[in-house]
Amino acid sequence: MSSIMLADGTIEADVYGDGPSLVLFHSLLADRSSFAGIVGALAGRFRVIVPALPGFGRSVWVDGGLAATAARMAELVKHFAADGPVRLLGNGYGGFVALQLVIDHPALVSRLIVADAGAVFSEPGRAAFRGMAMGTAAKGLEGIADIAMRRLFAPDFHAANPALVAERREIFLRSQPQVVIAACEALAAMDMRPDLDGVKLPVLAVVGAQDEATPPAMSEELVHLLSDARLTVLDGLAHVPQLQAPERFLAAVLPFLAK
Repeated sequence: MSSIMLADGTIEADVYGDGPSLVLFHSLLADRSSFAGIVGALAGRFRVIVPALPGFGRSVWVDGGLAATAARMAELVKHFAADGPVRLLGNGYGGFVALQLVIDHPALVSRLIVADAGAVFSEPGRAAFRGMAMGTAAKGLEGIADIAMRRLFAPDFHAANPALVAERREIFLRSQPQVVIAACEALAAMDMRPDLDGVKLPVLAVVGAQDEATPPAMSEELVHLLSDARLTVLDGLAHVPQLQAPERFLAAVLPFLAK
C-alpha cells in the first residue's frame, strides 16, 4: 500500500506489473479490493494502478461533485502518463468518474472501459440515489447496507455466496457516510449526455445483465451516443462482474485493452 502526493491531495494507490499503464477506478459500493481477482492477470501485460477514489481508504476527499472528483483523479493519471495516454477502466461510480475524466481531459486516456455505468440515470434511478443519500443521513450506512448489497449482486448470487456478500457488506460499512451521501447526490444530478460528442477515443461498455443499479439500458444508450463504442453484456452477472466472475470479466476486457 502506498500514497501518491498530488498538489491538491493525497491518493492511496498500489501499482502492479510492468508495461503500458492501466488505471482501475472502483465502485461506490465496492472498494478497490473488488479488483483483486483480476489484478494478477492484468499485471502480466500492464502496469496496473489501483487507486482508492477520493474519500475512500487514505485518499483525501474532494468537495465539488463528479467533476471535482474526476479532476483529482486526472492528476493521478498524469502522474503515470509520462509515456503517453493510459488505459482506463471504471466500474460503477468509478465508471462515471472515468467518463467525466475523459470528457474533461481527453488527451490523458487512449482507451476507456466503462463497466456498469453510463451517462445519465432514469428518473427512478435518480430517485433511488436520493433515497440512499437520505437513508444514510438518517440512519448511517447500516441503514442502507442491505439495499447496497442488493444493488451489488443479484438475488441468486446472494443465496449461493453468503460469505462473500457478508464480506462485501463489512467493507461497505467502512466507508465514510458523508462521502457516500455526496456521491449519491452527484449521481442523482448527473447528465453527461451533452458532453459525449467530444469523446473520440475507443470505448468498451461492459455490463452485467442482472445489474439493477446501472441497468444494461444505460450502457446501451452510452454506446449509441458515442462515436467509437461497443457493448458487451455479461449474462448472469450484476454490478461488479469482476468480483463475481473474474475470468469472464477478463475475457471480455482483455482483447480491447490489448489493442
